[in-house]
Amino acid sequence: MKKILYILIPLALVGLMVAKLLTNKQIAEDRVYLYDREQPVQVTALQVSQTNINPAYSFTGTFEPNRESKLSAEVQGKVNRVLVESGSTVRKGQVLIQLDDALLQLQLKAAEVQVKGLEADLKRYRILVENDAIQGIQLEKTELALETANVQVSTLKEQISKSQIRAPFDGVLTVKLTEEGDFAAPGKPLLQLTDISQVKLGIQVPEQDLKLFELGKSYTVSIPSLSVETIGKVNMIGSRGNPANSFPVEIIVPNLSKQEIKAGMFGHLSLITDGGITGIVIPSAAIVGSDLEPQVYVVKDGKARIQKIQIEKRMQDQVLVRSGLQEKDVIIFGGLINVFEGASVITYL
Repeated sequence: MKKILYILIPLALVGLMVAKLLTNKQIAEDRVYLYDREQPVQVTALQVSQTNINPAYSFTGTFEPNRESKLSAEVQGKVNRVLVESGSTVRKGQVLIQLDDALLQLQLKAAEVQVKGLEADLKRYRILVENDAIQGIQLEKTELALETANVQVSTLKEQISKSQIRAPFDGVLTVKLTEEGDFAAPGKPLLQLTDISQVKLGIQVPEQDLKLFELGKSYTVSIPSLSVETIGKVNMIGSRGNPANSFPVEIIVPNLSKQEIKAGMFGHLSLITDGGITGIVIPSAAIVGSDLEPQVYVVKDGKARIQKIQIEKRMQDQVLVRSGLQEKDVIIFGGLINVFEGASVITYL
């Protein structure tokens, strides 16, 4: 009897546990909301039609300097004097840094003394050669020595001139990277000189909008931080686009009288085309997916059908469609959260 109880009791406990689990499963299933895919979805829709619009184009970019250069020494040496500070306005050819040239100056004096001695010897040897007092080879050697000494003098003068770092163009000193007593070497930046007499506005233009820009054509550019507008000319239209199919366009803008436009400021360019464009305009809320593969839901026979489209241009909260839709097509732009391919829909136009 005890053996039977040992078997029956565990079986009874297992049975109770199974019954409890089945009950819990049923309760959970009753509580879960099951969406009825056959139930019609209420959506907001509109019937598209051809519209004539004058689209506005807007581009924003950053101003870059006309020229910018990091200046370094062509010869090595100790920095004796730094003649400018950050923010200084300099002119082309102005001396900015003086390196130690004392040793070069001494070498130059020695070379000049040697030249004078050789010139005096040359005069004497010419007289002696004319009188057949010495052989002509001595005169030739002296002439060669004088040429060598003159080359050495020219070399030393060139090295001395390079011990002065001069401004290669008019501009503003934007970065100072050295002080007196520092050691300068070729390739080591010492100063940064920036020319902002005119600035370059760089913008990215989508492929379909490149036709709006022509080399040499003038455009109105606004600078929001200064609340001013000015005129710039297109200087460059890029020949290679980025992964988003946008191309760089560079616009040269003359700076204001006090050079208020600084490198790094934002610039804005707006265009309104003449003549208008006729096309289908839909709300951007109707777009499903990305701009690379845009789609919309079109209502056909009470069902939602996915439709691929091509976008010509985005205009704030609207989209100009290039292809994919026909006049009088009904598209869904509201209530898309429950819409899927083939869903039954109740439309509110």
